[in-house]
Amino acid sequence: MTDALIIKDLSLRIGNTQILSKVNLTLRQGEVTGLIGRSGSGKSMTALAAMGLAPSGARTAGEIRVGDETILAASEQRLCDLRGREIAMVFQEPMTALNPLQTIESQVAEVYITHESLTRAEASAKARIALARAGLPSSEVDPGRRPHELSGGQRQRAVIAMAIAMNPKVLLADEPTTALDVTTQAEILDLLKSLAKEDGCALLFITHDLAVVSHICDHIAVMKQGEIVSYASADAFYAHADSNMAREFIPASVTRPLPKEPQSLANSRAPLLNVGDLSCTYANARKSMFSSSTVFKAVEAVNFSITRGENVGLVGESGSGKSTIARALLGLHPVSTGSVSITGEELPVSDRSTMRRIRRKIQIVFQDPYSSFNPRHKVADIIAEPLHLLDSKLEPAQKRERVTGLIESVGLSADALDKYPHAFSGGQRQRIAIARALATDPELIVLDEATSALDIASRNHILTLLQSLSTSRGISLLVITHDLSVVRDITDRVMIMKDGRIVESGPTKQIFDAPEEDYTKKLIAASPVIRWRHDADPNGVSQ
Repeated sequence: MTDALIIKDLSLRIGNTQILSKVNLTLRQGEVTGLIGRSGSGKSMTALAAMGLAPSGARTAGEIRVGDETILAASEQRLCDLRGREIAMVFQEPMTALNPLQTIESQVAEVYITHESLTRAEASAKARIALARAGLPSSEVDPGRRPHELSGGQRQRAVIAMAIAMNPKVLLADEPTTALDVTTQAEILDLLKSLAKEDGCALLFITHDLAVVSHICDHIAVMKQGEIVSYASADAFYAHADSNMAREFIPASVTRPLPKEPQSLANSRAPLLNVGDLSCTYANARKSMFSSSTVFKAVEAVNFSITRGENVGLVGESGSGKSTIARALLGLHPVSTGSVSITGEELPVSDRSTMRRIRRKIQIVFQDPYSSFNPRHKVADIIAEPLHLLDSKLEPAQKRERVTGLIESVGLSADALDKYPHAFSGGQRQRIAIARALATDPELIVLDEATSALDIASRNHILTLLQSLSTSRGISLLVITHDLSVVRDITDRVMIMKDGRIVESGPTKQIFDAPEEDYTKKLIAASPVIRWRHDADPNGVSQ
């Protein structure tokens, strides 16, 4: 097969920090190569360098070639011609990759206008086809919506539509299924695989999910501290499950936190959160200036409660209303009908001091950590941001001591406090977001896909931490996720959501072992598992 992307002896340094060192990787047409490694290992930086998007001030050496084009020597104008047409990228955080002021249709159409000089109408027609191919047909999702009007999974599909619009020869997918539910993930994986197999696209699939890798990849490269330390066929990688490299990743992916103890649930059933007949709506975009506005019901007549120390999972496909519920609980989205109360106090309240007291009790970790940070603030200021909710003001030394303990509790060193968010990987930023949520010692933490950006080892570290906090401090968790393994690990009870309604709920073990609803059975069946290949040909290339 023809080589589509060649990376040879690539090194990248920012200041005194060596980010990449002698990276060698070749992508061939029609093949899918998985690039795995822990957060901060250099996976995303490798992809950015291949796109000619290395950070300002970065010093690079080596060679990157796409076809006959040398990326590191190309002018910015030439790179703009190549991006989208020859090489494209699906970024890890869709909200920051999309323009918040433009509709998703106009953003996909811009690709065609730039590279094919089409009229706006022609480009819009092709944009709708690309959106439908990525799972956003106009019959189901209005292409006139802006990014903030979409769920996390829908935004990710919009980014994928932009990347595949021109059928590029090389597609770099940086955690492309992180924000997707299991059924949509399976559809996107099939789509990406078909691009490689049918259209001859060379696909680099960056992920920390070995179950996903085992379903889609022909080859697997392992990255550690800026170097590719192993490269082998997928069959050989899994066949050598006892090798040093496989042992570092495969066991971690199936090692779960300790089973959750009954803890305070057995001693106290005091209500913490009550949600009664909750409904939330969005106003759809008007078709024209004179057309009447319509309303989309994102959440309809939802009822549930959470007791002190109880961990509850909320599972459903993208767009089912999970994140809308999370925002409503925080008072960040208006409640159309129904009620939300925390320790007996109903939201929203007009009294500022009462609202401040309530906000201290409930914190959230958002799905997209980077968009929830002020990029001009250092990590210390970001984590300390909720501390103004405390009754007594902390002195600077006390505040520094507190944020140091918080950042270390999520597995990062105190050195991170004096850096800015852009200096961290997606997984590291998620851990910073969790540290901020813990700042006020809340009684309830809402985790909106909080572990989706983490590698397996980091995910297990965070889940164990959250489980420990729940047990020792009686903190309740509302775990909103599409990752059924996370729900199985740390929740006492799970709720299944579909089209804005809760269709099934019950103890976690009962739901997983004996689901009653067909929709629940579909979600469980679609959840990816590692396809072990012990019977595969053990001969593989390693470097």
